[in-house]
Amino acid sequence: MGCGPWALLALLCGVAAAVAPLRCNVSLDSPAEQRWLPVLRHFDPAFLRAAVARVIDESVPKWVHQVIRPIAAELEQFMPQPFAGEIVGLCQALGISLGDGILLNFAYESTAFCTSIVAQDDKGNIYHGRNLDYDFVDILSKITVDVQFIKSGQVAYQGTTFLGYVGLWTGQRPHKFTISGDERDGGRWWENAIAAFLNRNYPVSWLVRDTLSRAEDFQSAVLRLAGIPIIAEVYYIVGGVSPKEGMVITRNRKGPADLWPLDPLGGAWFRVETNYDHWTTPPPFDDRRTAAIKALNATGQQNINFDTLFKVLSVKPVLNINTVYTTVMSAAFPFKYQTWIRTEQ
Repeated sequence: MGCGPWALLALLCGVAAAVAPLRCNVSLDSPAEQRWLPVLRHFDPAFLRAAVARVIDESVPKWVHQVIRPIAAELEQFMPQPFAGEIVGLCQALGISLGDGILLNFAYESTAFCTSIVAQDDKGNIYHGRNLDYDFVDILSKITVDVQFIKSGQVAYQGTTFLGYVGLWTGQRPHKFTISGDERDGGRWWENAIAAFLNRNYPVSWLVRDTLSRAEDFQSAVLRLAGIPIIAEVYYIVGGVSPKEGMVITRNRKGPADLWPLDPLGGAWFRVETNYDHWTTPPPFDDRRTAAIKALNATGQQNINFDTLFKVLSVKPVLNINTVYTTVMSAAFPFKYQTWIRTEQ
């Protein structure tokens, strides 16, 4: 059941301040090493170098640092394009080592606590929203960018990322599908990730970007995201452009553990994924799922849209002190893609 406007306002009041990040273009027609240079001009190189150092120091075990730095050149050979070339170009432009560039991109793979929602309104439109939660809010809020990846003068796909990070946790292929990724705890992350990477498994966020680049529709996106080996466990949330095109993919490194589609005819007009398997109960100290479900049910299927989805993602603790940004999107309405940096909570 829906609720009246005043009840809804009371439920969703207190929405935190939010500002849009820098929106920039990256040309896929440029050499990979040069693509990010126009974006870098908007930022202070010294600040970016300090940000890279802090993220690595606080999230990468020292032994990994010692192992990766000397073999960075060899690791580059295991990295698919365009990711290898883009990391090389960013490192050269910022004056940091290739080892640190690789470590930075690994570091962001491991600790992205998030909430993702895919929902269908009563007219069959698909909406997709996400909060990305991370430890380094003070730094990351300053380097979050919305990127339009341009090919032959058209937006091939777009996404939201942190400058220096070539993967995407959030993205959209216009008129095709949307994707977000939420971390799934897979245990001893670094040992497994490095071993998997040497087996040429994809980093989690690189597969998101690769799928945005290659897949032509919702179904093929789901197949790629479910099947291609990755270096860490994850939840992929996918939205399409037609009714019932919504899916939560629970991933092991080698393949899917579970596929959880929308079932609007059966009353399941939305799916909420945080960082716990949907068939288990979240821990009481981190139950964002229940708050999101309660807010969605109070909103009602007939009232779900970009604005109300943003408000659902602004209910505490769905929105929390670690939320860096909120994105709402719908592949059928690609120009409505919008990210807000959550500056005050």
